Amino acid sequence: LLVTGAGGSIGSELCRQLALFNPAKLIMLDNYENNLYFLDLELREKYRNIKFISVIASIRDKDRLGCIFRKYQPDLVFHAAAHKHGPLREENPEEAVKNNILGTRNLIEVADEFRVKRFVLISTDKAVNPTNVMGASKRVAEMLIQSKNKKSRTKYMAVRFGNVLGSNGSVIPLFKKQIAEGGPVTVTHEEVTRYFMTIPEAVQLVIQAGTFGEGGEVFVLDMGEPVKIIDLARDLIELSGFKPGEDIEIEITGLRPGEKLYEELLNDNENNIATEHERIFITRLEEIDEFALRKGIADLEEAASKGNSVLIIKLLTRLIPTYQPNRDYLKEISYIKEAGIEEKVKYVGKTITGEIASAGERDFS
Repeated sequence: LLVTGAGGSIGSELCRQLALFNPAKLIMLDNYENNLYFLDLELREKYRNIKFISVIASIRDKDRLGCIFRKYQPDLVFHAAAHKHGPLREENPEEAVKNNILGTRNLIEVADEFRVKRFVLISTDKAVNPTNVMGASKRVAEMLIQSKNKKSRTKYMAVRFGNVLGSNGSVIPLFKKQIAEGGPVTVTHEEVTRYFMTIPEAVQLVIQAGTFGEGGEVFVLDMGEPVKIIDLARDLIELSGFKPGEDIEIEITGLRPGEKLYEELLNDNENNIATEHERIFITRLEEIDEFALRKGIADLEEAASKGNSVLIIKLLTRLIPTYQPNRDYLKEISYIKEAGIEEKVKYVGKTITGEIASAGERDFS
């Protein structure tokens, strides 16, 4: 077994639960050594009969991935490595492309080359009708899974779920910190809601979905009812022994770039199909235009290498018709057009004007 992003919240719990199945080898891959080091110590102490292999590597380095797969020959891959924080990805979209899209492509291709039996991508509800770069990049990763599954012996699948309680950078640890400091507790909007699931619960369902998938599916987990974030803030304040609005204030800060009021697990063109597990469903996705996907990713790779953030957003809107980028980028595009600013750049073998044109003379207006 091989887990990418093994040092993260989801990846580390995947490793813990997979160890319960007593695999011959568990390869834990991450590009950040500290978390991986402590996970390695924890698991070696608890499971002395399992061969744990900790590997420091980046999914962006395809040659390195090839060496790892050649050496260890994994049968099953759980791909949890990703840049996941929405606001940071809005400011650095080229990094989302390099990691979440190109890194996933590297891993998919290496898994095919070395005949991995199953490949499970950890996806997100933010890939549905995305409004931020992170969600859009994960939707493209799902599309790569769908595409590769048609022409590989490897069974590729993805699992979507919402927010997990207590994960790194999630809302509950933030609220607890703000309460401990005397407040205020910050909520972006009074009406914002999110789906929540505990980390162990989410990972258990991911593993189960990965075992009975036939390839090409995107699984959706039943996340229960959405929770209003402001209600969650009030509950945590009260559980901490304080009164909301008196002891601890709640401050409404406004939606961040790319943030939705509510998340969705399916878009209007997707349908849920029941599985043998009552909390796991399969969504039937639209057919992928293989040429457009390959071309779009090649364009994204070039734009990311040049740090052309606005062009990345426009290319993502071409690949994902349901993607609605945040207003800041739209304002920037409008400003460039109205001001007549021409920034000549070399792009896919052609000279283009700013971020508006691209190979194939597509109209981005």
